[in-house]
Amino acid sequence: MTGYGQFCAVARAHEALGGRWTLLVVRELLCGSRRFNDIRRGIPRISRTMLSERLQALAHLGVVARGNGPHGPEYALTEAGCEVAALVGALATWGQRWLPRDAGEEDLDLEPLLVDMRRRVRFASLPKDPVVVRFELRGHKRRFMLLKASEASLCAQNPGFPEPLCVRGPLPALAGWWRGDFAFVEALRAGLAVEGPRALARAFPAWFERYQFAGIAPATAKSGLRTPLPEAAALHPSRSIPTNA
Repeated sequence: MTGYGQFCAVARAHEALGGRWTLLVVRELLCGSRRFNDIRRGIPRISRTMLSERLQALAHLGVVARGNGPHGPEYALTEAGCEVAALVGALATWGQRWLPRDAGEEDLDLEPLLVDMRRRVRFASLPKDPVVVRFELRGHKRRFMLLKASEASLCAQNPGFPEPLCVRGPLPALAGWWRGDFAFVEALRAGLAVEGPRALARAFPAWFERYQFAGIAPATAKSGLRTPLPEAAALHPSRSIPTNA
């Protein structure tokens, strides 16, 4: 692939990290995924071939290290890879603040949403006994989430525990709540339903820490000039090099 042909660090870094899927692979590693299939589960639309290529490219850059784990190959971020966390966080913050929040218009996948929910379980808030939540979102395959005192897992079938709750309705309602677009009561008004014993149904939202960037509110104004941050001054076009004239 032809490069940008520039010395600029922005150009060189974008050549290295700006390819399709690359930063999502880094995101999954930052979220704790280590094995190939775990990474792919968080990015279900990436092909196995493409994921393999992206991991190899990141390893070549020194961003990812490949090692042998107890169940096969595992991947971990190097020091250089961990530093990319700031870039991923900045992109997420910008997206939460400036991109439209109309979840109903988006092309959503259930699997990565449930993967993120599994990662952010509040174990101290769970019921004493193991419980399975069944997810039946319109147009998507049924999924089960097993919640135990120190473990959360996703399954295609009930793993054999009581199944008192079922979450039904449109995926945009669940996604909008999870992303922080609106409160859970508004998700219920949008058609989401948690069916089961009343006490458990009411407690369900508190079993999870929402999406990591859910607390970032959308911008109130999307136009107008702002003073650049000090660290960006060197890139701002108004900051020209002074002359001696």
